[in-house]
Amino acid sequence: MANPKSKLAEIDPVWDRICSEAEDAIKSEPLMGSLLHQCILHHHRFEDALAYRVSMKLASAEMSEQLLREIADDAYEAEPDLTAAARADLVATYERDPACHRFLHPLLYFKGYQAVQAYRLGHYLWQQGRKDMAYFLQMRISETFGVDIHPAARIGRGIMIDHAHSIVIGETAVVGDNVSILHTVTLGGTGKEDEDRHPKIGDGVLIGAGASVLGNIKIGDRSRIAAGSVVLNDVPCCKTVAGVPAKIVGEAGCDQPSVSMDQLLKKCMGEG
Repeated sequence: MANPKSKLAEIDPVWDRICSEAEDAIKSEPLMGSLLHQCILHHHRFEDALAYRVSMKLASAEMSEQLLREIADDAYEAEPDLTAAARADLVATYERDPACHRFLHPLLYFKGYQAVQAYRLGHYLWQQGRKDMAYFLQMRISETFGVDIHPAARIGRGIMIDHAHSIVIGETAVVGDNVSILHTVTLGGTGKEDEDRHPKIGDGVLIGAGASVLGNIKIGDRSRIAAGSVVLNDVPCCKTVAGVPAKIVGEAGCDQPSVSMDQLLKKCMGEG
């Protein structure tokens, strides 16, 4: 009798949906057929397609796509949490980004999603003691996507980095689950100290465009950082901060700021 668990392991609704969307996309835009077959339909699993896409984006004259693909394949086989996180990030991007109309889009086109998955691979290598290879991936991620995430940084699941221009996340930074980050955000240090020196971002936080969060400070769960703010002190849970330097201007406005993506401050400021 077949083991029912083995059959359950083959069920992957995220991958099934991506393949279905790829077939639909070919029907509506036949000229995309070659790319969609190469990146999606030629593969049997989400893990294989992700490894292919990441390695193709990061490949260069210094490191071939084949070598990077072998690194990704080995990592995904050894650590299933990498691709579980990738699925959570994909769903988060689809649900929060109004410009994302298919599960297929982040995997193929969105550099924020691709950069986070490449970071996850580098972080895995860092944890395995393969620091030179992790640094190489960090360099290629920065060159390719304009996103600079130190491979030692710790980032949770359900992450959306929208637009992903000029993102910096430092070595000792921690980002919780279900966080949304817009473009030109820095999670940085404040000097040359060698120890724990970067922000700790809680779960469900929304960080607006152009915000800088500096130093070993804590940003509470479900809080909201307004665009352009410079945050230098701890932020309590469920609060909105704004300004330079940032100050508390009100409540976060909802239970999940990172999901609602509401960046307007009028409710906090007592307007309208």
